[in-house]
Amino acid sequence: MDIDWTGQLVDQVDWHWRHQLRPRLDGLTDDEYHWEPADGGWGVRPRSEVEGGYGSGEFVIEYAFPAPTPPPVTTIAWRLAHVIVGVLGQRSAAHFGGPPCRYDGFDYAGTADGALRQLDAAYATWRDGVRTLDPAGLARPCGPAEGPYAELPMAALVLHVNRETIHHGAEISLLRDLYRTRR
Repeated sequence: MDIDWTGQLVDQVDWHWRHQLRPRLDGLTDDEYHWEPADGGWGVRPRSEVEGGYGSGEFVIEYAFPAPTPPPVTTIAWRLAHVIVGVLGQRSAAHFGGPPCRYDGFDYAGTADGALRQLDAAYATWRDGVRTLDPAGLARPCGPAEGPYAELPMAALVLHVNRETIHHGAEISLLRDLYRTRR
């Protein structure tokens, strides 16, 4: 039996995207986007309010390398930015001809609508790029842009990005539930 591994990998994340994650983001407000579920959390904030944030525009993401222990609780804005840049954007730039994408060079959205447009574009670039991988493309090593994944096959990276997208999408969904039911 022949298995369309590319189709299976795309369908895994795309089903989740279309039926769970993306519908859960409909109606996201700017207040939810920036809501801090705990004091001292990281978010996406105006540059003038942040010391040491990353980004090229008016808004920056709060980040530290290495992250403090324990790491701060993050906002929906932060988690969306992480998915847009760190999970999807950097990988699309490295492997599928996507636009250059780095935490320190990204123009972060200050609004929920802006972030959702960025997310939709980053997801579409990644998904469409994965669709171009044939069996040889899935088997080739990821290369030096992928650090610990450098020697692993592209299929391992695709599975990792799928996990990250699903994982962070679930966190964002939970934050929306907590926002909706806050006292």
